[in-house]
Amino acid sequence: MDQATRAPIVVVLGHVDAGKTSILDYIRKTRVAEKEVGGITQHIGAYQIVHQNKKITFIDTPGHEAFSAMRTRGAKVADIAILVVDSTQGVQAQTKEAITQAKLANIPIIVALNKIDHPDADPEKAKRELQKERVLIEEFGGKVPVVTTSAKTGQGIEELLELILLLAEMENLSAEISGPTEGVVIEAYLDSKRGPIATLILSQGELKLGDILATSSTLGKVKSLEDFQGKRIERAEPSQPVCLIGFEKVPKVGEKVKTFSNFEQAKISLIAEKKNKGRVLEIKPEQKVLNLILKADVLGSTEAIEEILKTLPQEKVILRFLKSEAGEINPNDIELAKSGRAFILGFRTKINPLARDLAQREKIKIINFEIIYDLVEGVRKLMEKTLEPEIIRIDLGKIKALVDFWSEKNRQIVGGKVIEGEIKKGALIEILRGDKIIGQGKMVNLQRDKRDIEKAKVGEEVGILYEGEQKIEKGDILIIYTKEKKNISKNEKKNCSG
Repeated sequence: MDQATRAPIVVVLGHVDAGKTSILDYIRKTRVAEKEVGGITQHIGAYQIVHQNKKITFIDTPGHEAFSAMRTRGAKVADIAILVVDSTQGVQAQTKEAITQAKLANIPIIVALNKIDHPDADPEKAKRELQKERVLIEEFGGKVPVVTTSAKTGQGIEELLELILLLAEMENLSAEISGPTEGVVIEAYLDSKRGPIATLILSQGELKLGDILATSSTLGKVKSLEDFQGKRIERAEPSQPVCLIGFEKVPKVGEKVKTFSNFEQAKISLIAEKKNKGRVLEIKPEQKVLNLILKADVLGSTEAIEEILKTLPQEKVILRFLKSEAGEINPNDIELAKSGRAFILGFRTKINPLARDLAQREKIKIINFEIIYDLVEGVRKLMEKTLEPEIIRIDLGKIKALVDFWSEKNRQIVGGKVIEGEIKKGALIEILRGDKIIGQGKMVNLQRDKRDIEKAKVGEEVGILYEGEQKIEKGDILIIYTKEKKNISKNEKKNCSG
């Protein structure tokens, strides 16, 4: 995948009257080129500036509450936080909250001691109060840089921007351009004329017109893209603020956004996200996922069944509900099971005749239960089957190739002597020439004294019918081995059955 350097994303936090908006307004007015079409014609929650020929993205949120909403939903929104502190008032209640949010986000902090031009400014007092809040500034031996600023005169703004670029360079910010598209919603609202509108910032990939995308609460198709100046664009890149029209409903601030190849995949993701109540399902490499569709007689049954199934140990296999609702099993359930590779569980409910026929054609498994205990046992068995047996290699022995009798295309008859272990017909072969494995194949037949045999031991001379791309030569060592499925151990089964 193509990696490219991206612009730093900066969030500005602080007390409501500390001057956050004033600093942002000053930067915007002095760093955004007015010659660009229309200037900034709308407020979309973020914008980009250019400083020293490098872009910086600022998130212009209403305050740290919105930033908190993004962070609590697991979104990595910003790369750098600017903590704006009123140098006339020092650290206030909301300043402390902003400090907490910045620390929880685990991103570098730059302190902007604002209103430094005011007669009552006392930056030293503010620094001491920051130290008490464990904001370890450079002046006191810490790593957090401090800039004294004035949104009124522009003092310190240049230094602030330079620090942002320096930190961005140190963080080595990059994104995958050709990989999957992911981003986060930083602002969203319903426009009476244009419908749901969302401001996104991508963390990786590109977004273009026609893309299908989904969050944990809604999905849609990109109908229109605009940059922060209201200019229509064809595609958006990582770190670029973009205004999007196309969601079916207004998404929530802080929700992650992903693109999908089709609407069905987006719907599956949406249903799964809703079932997880917005929580991200973390799947480890060694874990499997069992997708389920649950249909029951009443809603109370689905809720009870889900709660019981949650108690099953899921260290090896994770249960994921693509759908859980009351009602009969219908053709839509079959289609979802097909695209989501899911099993359908029915509890005291009927199967629509059309759904039954479709399930048979598509080979979708429907399992009906009348007793919850039986359903739980059925799911346990499905979890056990989901665990693919591990393929293990078993080395049997070695043959030294002595003579090449015959060869044609990818087949060859070779004579040799068993120099190690015990070999058997049907085993796999690796060709060792010198100290390198130069090819591999299969032993189709095994003979001794021109008679077919099943096995041969050390010291016996044999003829083998070899099948493989690489030709065997005199002097080669043939490593004979098999691959077998490892049976699921009792402990692994216990991980599924409790």
